[in-house]
Amino acid sequence: MDGSPASSGSTRSKPRARDLGVPFDGIPGPWNAITDVAGLTVGQVTLISGEGKLQVGVGPVRTGLTAIFPRGRGVDPVFAAWHSLNGCGEMTGTIWIEESGFLDGPIMITNTCSVGTVHDAVIAIGAFKFGLELGLPVVAETYDGFLNDVAGFHVREEHVLEAWLKATGGPVAEGNVGGGTGMICHGFKGGIGTASRRLGEEGGGYMVGVLVQANHGDRKNLTIAGVPVGREITGLKPETGTIEPGRGSSIIVVVATDAPLLPHQLKRLARRVPLGVGRTGGMGEDSSGDIFLAFSTAPAGERRTRQIVNLQMLPNNCMNPLFEATVQAAEEAIVNALVAGETMVGVDGHKVYALPHDRLQEALRKYSRLPERPSKTKQM
Repeated sequence: MDGSPASSGSTRSKPRARDLGVPFDGIPGPWNAITDVAGLTVGQVTLISGEGKLQVGVGPVRTGLTAIFPRGRGVDPVFAAWHSLNGCGEMTGTIWIEESGFLDGPIMITNTCSVGTVHDAVIAIGAFKFGLELGLPVVAETYDGFLNDVAGFHVREEHVLEAWLKATGGPVAEGNVGGGTGMICHGFKGGIGTASRRLGEEGGGYMVGVLVQANHGDRKNLTIAGVPVGREITGLKPETGTIEPGRGSSIIVVVATDAPLLPHQLKRLARRVPLGVGRTGGMGEDSSGDIFLAFSTAPAGERRTRQIVNLQMLPNNCMNPLFEATVQAAEEAIVNALVAGETMVGVDGHKVYALPHDRLQEALRKYSRLPERPSKTKQM
C-alpha cells in the first residue's frame, strides 16, 4: 500500500477555528461536524509517502480519499440535488441525481486523476463485497498536483474499501487528511473542513452539516470573520514554482440535513453554498471547480415501489433558517480546513505553509473581531 496508514473520519486533536476565538454566527451541533446529522458517517484514507523529485507512479504521494455515507452502512436512497458555481471540475452521478432526485450510495471525494478508479471501486465493492446495486456512484475531485504525484494513480480500490469499513460518526479529522491531503486554500495549506448548525425552535430544531474539500481561492481575497486576513498576511506563499490565482483550484461542498426536503428544495439549499464560499473570499474563478451537493436523511420512501408514497415536506416559506445555517456552516467549514492545515512539502520540494494561528489572531484583534477572552474550552 502506498502512503501512511489510513486515518478514519473520527480522529481529531488539533485546535479548530472556534478554539482560536474566531467568531461565527449560529449554534453548532455537538461535534460541529457533518456527522451531527444523525446516522451519517465519514471515512478517510490519507496517503503520504516519499520526498524529492517527482517520479510519476512512484511519488512523492500526498493524497487520499474522503467518503460520506448518508445513512451509514444503510443504502436506502436519500433525496438530493446539486449545483455548480463554476464547472471546471468533476462530480460524477449528478445527471441522474438531477433526473431522479435520488442519491443511492456514498459520496467519494478524491484527487482529479483518481475519479475513475474510485468510481469503478464503488461499483465493484458495492456489488461483490456488500451485494449492493450502485451503478452511478458520486465521485468528486479537486486537483492536488502542486504537492502530489497526481498522475500516479496512488488511490486504489483497497483504499476505497478501507474508507468504507472505517466510516464512523463523531468528530471528523480536518486539514491534511483524506481527499484534502494535498490541497491548497487561498495560498495556505487547505484540505478537509466541516461544521454544523442546529436550528432553533423557529427553524424546527433541524440539523445542517457541511463538509468541504477546500482547494480554492486567491490569497488577497481571503476573509475570515469579515477581516481581510489575506491582505494582512502577505508572506508565507507557496514555494518553488508558482500558483496563479484560481488555477487548478476548486472546492467541493457537501451539505446534509435531517429536515424533510424534496429534491427541488435541496437544490435551493445547494445554491446557497456559494454565499458561504464568498464570505471567505472565494470568487468562483474561471478554472475552479466549485461543485456542491445537498441531501436530506429524512425518509424518502421506497424508490422501486409501484405504490403511492406518502412523504413529508417542509414548506418553502419555512426554509430561511436552513439557508442561513448552510451559509454559516459552509463558511466555518472552510475556515476550519485552513486552521487545521499543516505545512507540507511535496513533489520537487514544493512547499505550502499552514495558516499561522498567532498571526490570524493578531489580524482579528486588529479589527476588533477577537473576543478579549476567547473560550479555553475546546469545541469537540
